Amino acid sequence: MNASLDSTRGLLTGLTAAGSQNCDVAVFPPFPYLALAAELLQDSGIALGAQNCSDEDSGAFTGEVSASMLVDTGCSMGLVGHSERRALYGETDYTVLAKTRKLLENGMVAVVCVGETLEQRKALREETVVSEQLNLLIGELSNADWDKVVIAYEPVWAIGTGETATPEQAQSMHAFIRSELKRVSGSVAEKTRVLYGGSVKAANAAELFAKPDVDGALVGGASLDINEFLKICRA
Repeated sequence: MNASLDSTRGLLTGLTAAGSQNCDVAVFPPFPYLALAAELLQDSGIALGAQNCSDEDSGAFTGEVSASMLVDTGCSMGLVGHSERRALYGETDYTVLAKTRKLLENGMVAVVCVGETLEQRKALREETVVSEQLNLLIGELSNADWDKVVIAYEPVWAIGTGETATPEQAQSMHAFIRSELKRVSGSVAEKTRVLYGGSVKAANAAELFAKPDVDGALVGGASLDINEFLKICRA
């Protein structure tokens, strides 16, 4: 929950002025700035996503925003299951599955977040926790659905703390996630993008991206600084 009209305009103008990057780039502004973002990103090749969506289509759900509204605004992607949504707003794996379905039904890409807390990692439960978070998706989504799903691993203990999983820790969990996706199929495990999110910055991006199972980043605080974000894109 950051940004303003001015900062959104400044960030996106800077991003489009930098020209094409040798990677796929998407931005996920807060809801009030999506229409402005769609306008600024037109013909830029940069995808637009939303930070959340409702698990309902329409109706008496004041304050909620549906997947079809997001499409209408120009979004092609949506973020679901972020650790803050799970921790602060009680979203369960069932909620995450329902929201993922709504995004997919509307032709959008679902970026689904998974990850463990510090307590869970200290208890050596990180793989168990992530496996549980993936279970419903693996059991309920079809092979075709997985063409539009991206998994983002975000160790909760490394978000906004300045702590970062080591490249080896990130690789280990990403390899585990890929092994879990083999329960759907080998091709799904191979093709699904698995992003790392957790205090990603220009200084550590290249080392993280060098790992074979790290396909990109879900960038938080560093995305509010255009120069820092561009350095991550270039990495």
